[in-house]
Amino acid sequence: MKWALLSVWDKTGIVDLAKVLIEHDYRILSSGGTGAALDKAGIPFTDVSAYTGSPEMMDGRVKTLHPKIHGGILGRRGIDDALMQEHGIEPIDLVVVNLYPFEAMSSKGLPIDKVIEYIDIGGPAMVRAAAKNHRYVAVVVDPADYDKVAEAIRRGGFTAEERLNLAAKAFARTAAYDGAISNYFTGIGRPFPTILTLQHRGGRTLRYGENPHQAAAVYGEAGIAGEEPLQGRQMSYNNYLDVHAAVGLLREFNDGCAAVIVKHNNPCGVAIGNGLLETYIAAREVDPVSAYGSIVAVNKEVTEDVAREITKTFVEVLIAPSYTTGALEIMKAKENMRVLRLPDPVIHDEIRSIDGGILVQRTEPYRENWRVVSEREPTAHEMLAMELAWKVCKHTKSNAIVFADEKAVIGIGAGQMNRVESAEIAVRKARKSLAGSAVASDAFLPFPDTLEVAAAAGATALVQPGGSIRDQEVIDAANRLNVAMVFTGVRHFRH
Repeated sequence: MKWALLSVWDKTGIVDLAKVLIEHDYRILSSGGTGAALDKAGIPFTDVSAYTGSPEMMDGRVKTLHPKIHGGILGRRGIDDALMQEHGIEPIDLVVVNLYPFEAMSSKGLPIDKVIEYIDIGGPAMVRAAAKNHRYVAVVVDPADYDKVAEAIRRGGFTAEERLNLAAKAFARTAAYDGAISNYFTGIGRPFPTILTLQHRGGRTLRYGENPHQAAAVYGEAGIAGEEPLQGRQMSYNNYLDVHAAVGLLREFNDGCAAVIVKHNNPCGVAIGNGLLETYIAAREVDPVSAYGSIVAVNKEVTEDVAREITKTFVEVLIAPSYTTGALEIMKAKENMRVLRLPDPVIHDEIRSIDGGILVQRTEPYRENWRVVSEREPTAHEMLAMELAWKVCKHTKSNAIVFADEKAVIGIGAGQMNRVESAEIAVRKARKSLAGSAVASDAFLPFPDTLEVAAAAGATALVQPGGSIRDQEVIDAANRLNVAMVFTGVRHFRH
């Protein structure tokens, strides 16, 4: 006769698992809410208090913290048998525990005296004990594993490898749980905790890192990190970075069709429109040379006509919300092209490594305050063009200067050490006239020179954050050149 201990907060699937255990001659130990669920389902079990001879006490704070429980979990078969028999300790072969929902409850803004009641003590202790003794004991912390557990029970037990894998998952769970508690307590009264503990799951080794001589892995089970290609080669380190950049910009556009083309983390083509085919072509034609070997992100379903057009160019990755069956069939001709589905966004802090530590950045909801500072008001056309240029500028490496009309970007100058050179590059890269275009700058203009370059190229409107000590000089230059200028009040440096 084998023993299983069941003690779970999340009761999903526990009754069905218990039925399998009973069918295969397991005796069940349980208590509290789990015991009540089993009792309601008519499943026989032994109450923990009856087994230990000690009552549950302190409003449930002390239930399973007893030598007959932990001795049964930690006992080494063939070594501790006599001692266990002497003290009436039954060997426990399976421990099924999931923990109080501290992570969820601590984010609800409850007072600390309420939050601490969701810190599980007995659960992590049993999980760690079972994981330590995985040579003899299987430990289960995730209801998603119950089907695999039931299968193992039906075939007569767990393999050593299965117990080891379950133990690794259990230790990861208690580490994440303790990390969440530490983050909460060291973050009380602060925007960020003084000690930050992070855990990312789903690690996969990549072929190499940014370059072939560098090793790399990706971690994550949701968002872009969790996506695997529908077709094509394995995603690379650089692919993930570029897709992240492309999708971040794509999500700026909520209405109509949008196409974003990214190369080396910078947009090289962006367009909006009513039909996806024409929109994609417009984005590609902004800079067709840079579009070679790029990442393409679109916000509408890819149909056969769009798939045919995309496959005319070498594209590293295509990401879209969905694809028609015919489109997927067409794209098979480009067997190395990675095709991804656009996932739902995952909101979290940005984390970057530096020598000796990390930087953490959080973007809270904010509101820009667009105000016209020039004598001339922008036209409706110029406002639409500035809005498009500004959205793209936010996602371009600093110093960033972006020219656009109301439907597409015309020229992009990215990543230069001074703003004037970014403007000159954007002008030089433009493949059509900049007459009547709008221009965006990710940060304020410290001098009128960038404005003068833009105006000489044909731009008639400019949007920038403002905030320079020489703002008035720049405003005077805009008035002199008859350029409509808008300040947003928000800077968008990107490093």
